Amino acid sequence: MSVASASAAALRSSSGRRCGAGSGPNGGSRFLMMQRRDVVTKGIALTVCSSLLASSASNGGADAQAALERLPFKADGYSFWTWRGRRIHYVEQGSGQPIVLIHGFGASAFHWRYNIPELAKKYKVYAVDLLGFGWSEKALVEYDATIWMEQVSDFLREVVQSPSVLVGNSLGGFTTLFAATEVPELVRGIVLLNSAGQFGDPNAPPKVETAEEESALTRLVVKPIKVAFQKVVLGFLFWQAKQPARVEKVLKSVYKDPSNVDDYLITSITAPTADPNAGEVYYRLMSRFVANQTQYTLDKLLGKLSCPLLLLWGDLDPWVGPAKAAQIHKFYANSTVVNLQAGHCPHDEAPEQVNAALLQWLGSLEEETGDKPAEPSLQAV
Repeated sequence: MSVASASAAALRSSSGRRCGAGSGPNGGSRFLMMQRRDVVTKGIALTVCSSLLASSASNGGADAQAALERLPFKADGYSFWTWRGRRIHYVEQGSGQPIVLIHGFGASAFHWRYNIPELAKKYKVYAVDLLGFGWSEKALVEYDATIWMEQVSDFLREVVQSPSVLVGNSLGGFTTLFAATEVPELVRGIVLLNSAGQFGDPNAPPKVETAEEESALTRLVVKPIKVAFQKVVLGFLFWQAKQPARVEKVLKSVYKDPSNVDDYLITSITAPTADPNAGEVYYRLMSRFVANQTQYTLDKLLGKLSCPLLLLWGDLDPWVGPAKAAQIHKFYANSTVVNLQAGHCPHDEAPEQVNAALLQWLGSLEEETGDKPAEPSLQAV
């Protein structure tokens, strides 16, 4: 497979530092671009697309990727860290300034299979599995945006122990942004690849909290029936999402170069779903987290951000198109955009280009002195 068609289309950059200004245009306050009516159909696709794990048992893949070193797959994982009594998986390679990679919805550290070895030639690279995903514990907890923000923040404090650059895809992008606003002293810069999250709607009426108690009928009859129905439907969808034919179909809809979708990728997707709690975690994520996230918006987080931002954007993403990258870039002055002809997961579809752009941007950070940012020098890749 050739990835020549995934060359960068444009580069827009701006210099200067600020913590965000202005307000985002209408975008809604939905966390993962989903209306409730879309949760069922898009939930399958989002889980599968982002659940791309690596396996060293196969030699398949694109010709361009074949020249890249790939993170060896380990069925038992790499390193583990205990966080709040939960077992968290992470990969650690290289030496130098630290970089922390955060995967998307349903994925794991292995999704960075082609990025970790290349980045580790110059930097200390960590890739961590978020709680409930990958090789981390499938904890039966209430999932919301704050739990992963707190996990990443504590990972920086306890494991990395040094100011780092955070890199995140999809849900991982939103998590890195959230963490950067909470522990700015531990974040040197952030990189978003087709990040989740929405700008708030300034014209939306304020949410009115009601203090009315639920009726006995609602509490004892309606809610249990609703929960039972959701569990049946989402249980079926979880089973369906693991089937190889379904996985292949969805992957080909978001990896714009279909030669990236091979047996290596398809076979590895089902690994984390073997955990006995995986189905229940999926239910909690889809019925509560995905459907109900409205509190945290990109404009609120960007308004508190105080570090350089790189946007590496797959413009052919059917879910999160280039308009969002342009909107973020307009809102936050200290940002740089690199547009790629790739889908939702450019780091795995076009790793050579992502690695090159990321390394060049990281180099620009090292050139900075004081509060004056280095002049952007990225070229289209």
